[in-house]
Amino acid sequence: MSEHLMSTYARLPVTMERGDGAWLWDTQGNRYLDALGGIAVCALGHAHPAVAAAIGAQAGKLIHTSNVYRIAEQTRLSERLCRIAGMDRAFFTNSGAEANEAAIKLARLAGHRRNRHEPHIIVMEGSFHGRTLATLSATGNRNIQHGFEPLVSGFLRVPYGDLDAVRRVAESNPSITAVLVEPMTGEGGIHIPPDDYLPGLRALCDTHGWLLMLDEIQCGMGRTGRWFAHQHTGIRPDIVTVAKALGNGVPIGACLAAGAAAELLQPGQHGSTFGGNPLACAAANAVIDTIESHRLAARAAALGDAMQTQFVDRLGHLPIVKAVRGRGLMIGIELTRPCGELTTKALAQGLLINVTAGQVIRLLPPYILSDEQAQAIVDGVVRLIEAFAAEHAADPI
Repeated sequence: MSEHLMSTYARLPVTMERGDGAWLWDTQGNRYLDALGGIAVCALGHAHPAVAAAIGAQAGKLIHTSNVYRIAEQTRLSERLCRIAGMDRAFFTNSGAEANEAAIKLARLAGHRRNRHEPHIIVMEGSFHGRTLATLSATGNRNIQHGFEPLVSGFLRVPYGDLDAVRRVAESNPSITAVLVEPMTGEGGIHIPPDDYLPGLRALCDTHGWLLMLDEIQCGMGRTGRWFAHQHTGIRPDIVTVAKALGNGVPIGACLAAGAAAELLQPGQHGSTFGGNPLACAAANAVIDTIESHRLAARAAALGDAMQTQFVDRLGHLPIVKAVRGRGLMIGIELTRPCGELTTKALAQGLLINVTAGQVIRLLPPYILSDEQAQAIVDGVVRLIEAFAAEHAADPI
C-alpha cells in the first residue's frame, strides 16, 4: 500500500489489473470470479463492450462543459430514468451520498415551505445513506459515526420495518417532514421489510403530508428483479435516489422526484460541478440500453431465486447459518458469529465476496453471470461456510 494514501480502507493484499464480464485478474495473473461487483456497481460486469464504446465515443467528442449549459446526454438520461422510475424530474450527482444529500435538502426545503422551521426526517436503525456529514448523521450505524460529532441534527431514528414505531414518533413530533428509508438494507445486512411496510409508510406520509424518500442506491437499477426495489410493492414514492449500478463504474448518481417534490428546487438552490456531465451520462445511457435490450432485470430475478434456493437447501441444516435473505442478485447469508475472515479466505480461492454487519456474507454479482458462473459462486460460498462451520463446531454459539 502506498504510504501516501490515507488509511481509510483495510485493503486486501491484491491489485486488480483487468476485467472481463464476471472475471477479474490481478497483477500476478490470478483470476477471480466477482460475486461483489464493486459493491453492487458493476451490474454489467467488467469491460462491458457497450459501456466501453459509449465512454470512448463520448470522451473523443466532449467530456465536460458544466451545468451552465444544456447537456444532450443528460436530458436523454433524465427522461429515461424518470420513465422507468415513475418520477417527474432528476438532479444528477457524482455519488449515492450526494444523491441522498439532495433528498435531505428537498425534505428540509419542503418543511420550511410548510412553516416547519426545524424540520425532522425519520430514518431507520441499521440504515446506511453515505459518509458525508448529513448522510452519516442519517445513517443508523453508531460505529461509523463515532468521532465525527457533532452530527447534523434533524433526524429521528426508529427500528427498520416497524410501522408502529413510526406512528408513535408521528404522535409526538409535529415537525416531521419526511421519511428516508431503504426498501432493502445493504450495508445493514440484506434485510427485506414486511410486505406491508412500504405501503404503510406511503399511507402515513399521505396522512401527515410527509415526503416518502427511498434510498435505492444499492438495490436499484434492476438488482432485485425490477428496475427499483419499491416497484415490487406497487407504491410511488416522492423521491428516489440511485447511483452504484447506474454508471457501471463511472461515478454518477441521481435524485429523482415526483409531484410537488419535483418543483421544490429553483436556480441557485443546489448544484454540482461534475454532476450529470456528458461522459457520465453517456455511460449511464449505455447501461440502461443494455439492461433493457437484454432483459437483465428479469435475468437477475431468475438467477437470484435459483441461487437462494440452493443456499437454503445446502446450508439450511448447519447450526451456524442463521438465515438466507435476498431478492434477485442481492443476497445475504447471516451466520451466528462474526465471519469477516471469510472475505480473505474466499480471495485465496479465487472468489470475491464481502461481509457486512459483522456476520452477513453479502453477494452482489453482475447480472450478466452465466448459469455456470452462478453455480460456481454457490459452490464456492457453500464450501467456505461448511469449512467455517467445521472449524467452529466446538465453539459456544
